[in-house]
Amino acid sequence: MINNSLKNNFAECIGNTPIIKLKIASEISGCEIYGKCEFLNPGGSVKDRPALQIIQDAIDEKKIEKGGVIVEGTAGNTGIGLCLVGNSLGMKSIIVMPRTQSDEKKKMLKLCGADLRLVDALPYKNQGNYIRHSESLSKSIKNDKGVLWANQFDNLSNKKSHYLTTGPEIYNQLCGNIDGFICSIGTGGTISGVSDFLKEKDKNIKIGLSDPMGSAMYNFYKKGKLESSGSSITEGIGQGRITKNLENVIIDESFQVSDEEALNIVFKMIENEGLILGGSSGINIMGAIKMGQKIGPNKKIVTILCDYGTKYESKIFNKDFLKEKQLPIPKWL
Repeated sequence: MINNSLKNNFAECIGNTPIIKLKIASEISGCEIYGKCEFLNPGGSVKDRPALQIIQDAIDEKKIEKGGVIVEGTAGNTGIGLCLVGNSLGMKSIIVMPRTQSDEKKKMLKLCGADLRLVDALPYKNQGNYIRHSESLSKSIKNDKGVLWANQFDNLSNKKSHYLTTGPEIYNQLCGNIDGFICSIGTGGTISGVSDFLKEKDKNIKIGLSDPMGSAMYNFYKKGKLESSGSSITEGIGQGRITKNLENVIIDESFQVSDEEALNIVFKMIENEGLILGGSSGINIMGAIKMGQKIGPNKKIVTILCDYGTKYESKIFNKDFLKEKQLPIPKWL
């Protein structure tokens, strides 16, 4: 008899996360809203999936082997995933991150053993941008076991990970009975990989975008223009360009979500459903509610619960920070 729950290594623990029905979101929208619990991946986020695929594909293509170095520019979660998968395979990681990201993610990366390099938060067109900096850094390193610039934004292994795992898992967990899928865009890997799989299974499944303020994706998929307004405290989501992972993605519905809306639902989830989630999950859940209100009633809609809220304790659970940003404060703080 085979014990399927027995895992041989860290990588085998990635994926096959449960789906949970979200009570409050379902009640507000009049639909059945489900969250894919990606915070239960071993590195704590949805980014474990592309981290594993990027490294595995690079090994298969003989770009890196045990003893090699992984270099990446990240808002945090992909770096954590790359570092932990890399550790399990005998590789070292150098992570470049904007210094504006949460202290908890910086501490976590150091805890993982990453060589963490903090840089100023600059737009992509600037050579000092964290993604650009990680690319030039990777070219300056010499290692006979290989140096891998993970390049999550334009590396199609990212999208592939969600096409091969996240999409099929969602479809099978709901026995194919799904009307819509919605999430935000960071690299674009999740929305494009999942949508490709689901559209192949049933072209009538609606794909939705939930976009924070300050991101250009809502306007691009609504009006065809890369324009943005406002700003958001959420980390790891929001985009101003069409990455390689976003090319040819089909978006049926687009919604904008404010930080206030996202935080209010995050705080309600803690109080009423026992789920402590990050701001990006709040953006996704509010997007699912808005999508449900538009295409409902009684539709089944799935979104991504990206990571756990403890990574943002110094921001979204910090009374002084919330007060300074004029954002809602939960009564228990």
